[in-house]
Amino acid sequence: MLTKKQNFLETIRGGRPDRFVNQFETFRLTSDPYSKHNADPLYGELNRVNDWGVTLSWPYGTPGVFPVHTPGKIVIKDISRWKDYVYAPEVKFSDQDWAPFVSDAEAVDRREQFVTPIVAPGIFEQCHYLCEIQQTLINLLLEPEHMRDLIRFLTDFELALADELCAHLRPDALFHHDDWGSQTSTFMSVAMFEDFFLEPYKEIYGFYKAHGVEIVVHHSDSYAATLVPHMIEMGIDVWQGPMASNNIPELIAKYGGRISFMGGIDSARVDFPGWTRALIAEEVKSACDANGRLYYIPNTTQGMPESTYKGVYETLTEEIDKYSAQVFNDYRR
Repeated sequence: MLTKKQNFLETIRGGRPDRFVNQFETFRLTSDPYSKHNADPLYGELNRVNDWGVTLSWPYGTPGVFPVHTPGKIVIKDISRWKDYVYAPEVKFSDQDWAPFVSDAEAVDRREQFVTPIVAPGIFEQCHYLCEIQQTLINLLLEPEHMRDLIRFLTDFELALADELCAHLRPDALFHHDDWGSQTSTFMSVAMFEDFFLEPYKEIYGFYKAHGVEIVVHHSDSYAATLVPHMIEMGIDVWQGPMASNNIPELIAKYGGRISFMGGIDSARVDFPGWTRALIAEEVKSACDANGRLYYIPNTTQGMPESTYKGVYETLTEEIDKYSAQVFNDYRR
């Protein structure tokens, strides 16, 4: 039987996996002093202000943290004066601060799992956390030079953070969040995305790869099929969060071997108050049958190994294992 790590690599490299990779099982998600100091609100917590000055809430019954942009809470009031409002938090911490996180990373069996720090939000999300999303899109259209300056600032911050993460944790993989679309479309045209975000991400992901990171996993629980060629150019190995609206089988047929897809089970279809095991089993079977054994990892679209409603993630894990045994036993025959 292959280790979790071996099975993952066989899956994304078009080899001979002996089972489906089960959601996040391959990744030991790790934290760091910056993330601890700049922590997101807890589930149910409202109006926590982070070190960027952004107000964040995580209301009950919602899948994650959202910025609050009521009047008075938007950080950048005028993009032409963004430097007056934006101050990057510190990323350098003492060895004592790093010690528990380094210890956690050293305890991971790297034959089984990738040591995987989490970076969130990404460049686009940080822009709209600071500016508000509608205003961010307007700024990209009407104030491109100021937006380029802000994106450069945020890129430099991410590179400084990457340097600290790589030096202390020696990560094998990276899990990076940046939502690039809604359920049905990207937030901007492919040309605009390329103009503003392709090169910064090539620089960021290139840095990680040059410093020992083997696998880059990018989360965007959205439609973003039209951006897949740019994802490949950026150095993304796995897109986590693709919704079924992306036509994942078509993407696998076209791009399999250059990028893999981790998702395909839309969270909204299984993660709600009335969920049942039978429904989850049906969704698992449907996704696995449609997407196949290679270049695909069954997973909900939510961007962490968790669910909004208790028991959903764990039940999905159990049902993936059950269906995996059936599919791969049939295949071996």
